Amino acid sequence: MQNVALPPRETLTIEFKSDRKKLPDSDLLAAVICLANTEGGELWLGVEDDGTPTGLHPDHQMANALVGLIAARTSPSLAVRVEVMDVQGIRVARISVPQAHSATATTAGVYLRRRLKFDGAPECVPLLPHDFISRSTTLGQLDLSAQPVQGAQLSDFDPLERERLRQNIQHYGGDRILLELDDEALDGALGLTRRTPDGSRIPTLLGLLLLGREAALRQFVPTHELAFQVLERESVRFNEFRRFPLLKLLDWLETSFRPFNPERELQVGLFRVPVPQVDRAAFREAIANAIIHRDYTRLGAVHVRLDDEGLTISNPGGLVEGVTLHNLLTTEPRPRNPALADAMKRIGLVERSGRGVDLIYRGLLRFGRPQPDYRRTDTVNVVLKLSTAEADLNFLKMVVDEESQRGSQLPIDSLITLAVLREFRRITSEELAQHLQKDLDQAKRVLETLHEAGLIQAHGVTKGRSYTLSAGLYQALGDKAAYTRQVGFSSLQNEQLILNYVAQHGQISRSEAMELCRLSEGQAKALLRKLTQSKQLQMKGASIATFYTRSDECG
Repeated sequence: MQNVALPPRETLTIEFKSDRKKLPDSDLLAAVICLANTEGGELWLGVEDDGTPTGLHPDHQMANALVGLIAARTSPSLAVRVEVMDVQGIRVARISVPQAHSATATTAGVYLRRRLKFDGAPECVPLLPHDFISRSTTLGQLDLSAQPVQGAQLSDFDPLERERLRQNIQHYGGDRILLELDDEALDGALGLTRRTPDGSRIPTLLGLLLLGREAALRQFVPTHELAFQVLERESVRFNEFRRFPLLKLLDWLETSFRPFNPERELQVGLFRVPVPQVDRAAFREAIANAIIHRDYTRLGAVHVRLDDEGLTISNPGGLVEGVTLHNLLTTEPRPRNPALADAMKRIGLVERSGRGVDLIYRGLLRFGRPQPDYRRTDTVNVVLKLSTAEADLNFLKMVVDEESQRGSQLPIDSLITLAVLREFRRITSEELAQHLQKDLDQAKRVLETLHEAGLIQAHGVTKGRSYTLSAGLYQALGDKAAYTRQVGFSSLQNEQLILNYVAQHGQISRSEAMELCRLSEGQAKALLRKLTQSKQLQMKGASIATFYTRSDECG
């Protein structure tokens, strides 16, 4: 019998259920399908809402019986894993619930899903008809943008928007074959209409989004809306909501954004390099992504907000199945609305390979700005924040010079590596792999390529090997002293730094030693072990609470 610790609280994927009076089967099944119809998770049976274990009812002591009950009373049948274990000496059951790949109900016909309330606490709510469609789009089982819109007619298309479509293909270098087609053939090629059994054509959601008159969009696509706001301290400089068809909407937004996006120029050799507050290509790609990946079954505008902290772009609908914050840079493209994504690529408005996120990263990193920030993304909204910090002109000049010598752009992995080293000063291949969202071998190849190019410098060998920017690069960045701080300290100097720190503060942790001496975790661990073995320091505490004090033998 295992003895484990409980999760600290209920979350979107963690549910506690009391079993002191025997939880009714209907309540148990409801809790299970609620998790399954969201992200899956764990149901802890025998635990109160506040996280206090109170034990299983005698009728729920058999794990196999719970597995059979849930499989028999859910449709489609759910295969859960049940583990009976001890928590603080009290027997509870952990029921691991997989995420369902189609809407799942109890055999009594109850459909539920899980969501977070305003205070962050989870609750179960009915799975409504539009939720079925939304879930299918999130799981990649339905392309809503390709569906015909009942009641819509070809007269709902605006001829001016059709002309705008052709102009955009020409202007952005889209698929020029489309320009040779007549209107009916163009509609068919892009999926703007769908044939009915009687041979007539009916607009799809994609067709209305691209060519629809505003009145038709309000009637048939009430979820389509974009808000652009500019806030300066506590004053509102711009605040407009629009329901234009997409191409007109993007033109309007770029025109409206231009006065708030100041730009200067940097002379690099014979080239004049524009330095905008927000890179225009990254801006266009980020906006297009928000429109393409938004959930058109949910009310709520795509929000574009520029304030003193940066540019924030958010859209209704969380990340689709298979995409997480930990694989954004590496996962294969999975658009929520594939027909819309394909049309935008063929028009030329978004990156044709589907790797638009790379373009967004490049639009920040080459100017020495922080990486795109997706940390506020949750299950119902994707939130992207782009920094508008002052550009590092020396870093930009270095990138432009390097790209001029290569005759091509720096690979995005190289840009990320240089940006990480610029921020953290020193890094190991293991640490870089996490930033690149790639495996260790790939991270090592990126580092070795930059090392051979003379952009970074290696320190140490084998397991303790770490990297810094090269002396020449620090000089190009106008910070020669930083290089000396990084590599100029000998082992004896680092030892003395740590001993002085302990003398002043009484103790030091491994993380403090890493920060003080600019060492990797492995290097700091080795140095502290050396000082401990030489009786200059003594280790106290255990595990993550370990710290080091002056040895008693040193007086």
